[in-house]
Amino acid sequence: MEKPVPRLEDHTWGCSCAAGRRNKAPLGETASGLAAKVGEMLSSSVSNSPLTLMAQGGQKPRGSRLSSSSSSLNLSRDVLQRSLVLFFVGTFLALVLNLLQIQRNVTLFPEEVMTTIFSSAWWVPPCCGTAAAVVGLLYPCIDSHLGEPHKFQREWASVMRCIAVFVGINHASAKLDFANNIQLSLTLAALSLGLWWMFDRSRSGLGLGITIAFLATLITQFLVYNGVYQYTSPDFLYIRSWLPCIFFSGGVTVGNIGRQLAMGVPEKPHSD
Repeated sequence: MEKPVPRLEDHTWGCSCAAGRRNKAPLGETASGLAAKVGEMLSSSVSNSPLTLMAQGGQKPRGSRLSSSSSSLNLSRDVLQRSLVLFFVGTFLALVLNLLQIQRNVTLFPEEVMTTIFSSAWWVPPCCGTAAAVVGLLYPCIDSHLGEPHKFQREWASVMRCIAVFVGINHASAKLDFANNIQLSLTLAALSLGLWWMFDRSRSGLGLGITIAFLATLITQFLVYNGVYQYTSPDFLYIRSWLPCIFFSGGVTVGNIGRQLAMGVPEKPHSD
């Protein structure tokens, strides 16, 4: 029997179709893989491009700028609130203490400036309130700058007792009668140092109190010299010799109020 001769067309079409069937799936898979690789390359190039890096780098400083601006705004609001409280406290203390001095005929104002219901010059309470705001803000600022946060009796009960002692010292300066003003001045000096020891005990408080007493005494001497008002029986140039003691104790008192109001402000740690 003769074997049938295979036709050339069978071999040609069979090989091409089989090869097409075999290569159809790998070609699709290869194309999808190439597309995935191209996509990865494009995404990596875009993410590592200078514009993208600059944009990402610019986002962080923007957030830091926003946080710094908000913190500075909060600090400014806190300083303003403390300034207002200290101003009103200083104004109230000036009204009360100045009224006490006038009733005891320690301070004499001319008739043309006696305009308020408290029989005092109108400019005295605002000036004392402004000075109280400056001093009350200065005390915690100096503590923070020196790195010595004040921790002695940081409570409002201690601050109220300090105010009561200060009012008592001022009342004693107007009511107590000594043989001469020198004895009264020494007594008030001891009381003022006792107030500092009881409610402060800080080197910054002592230094600021002495500086405030010196500057306030000079300003008072200037005002009395120009005839704005006068003191009865002056023995220290134009004023009473015990007046620096009042200024010292007042500075310590207002400083304690300012420190207590600044309790929420972060302070520098103390370095021994």
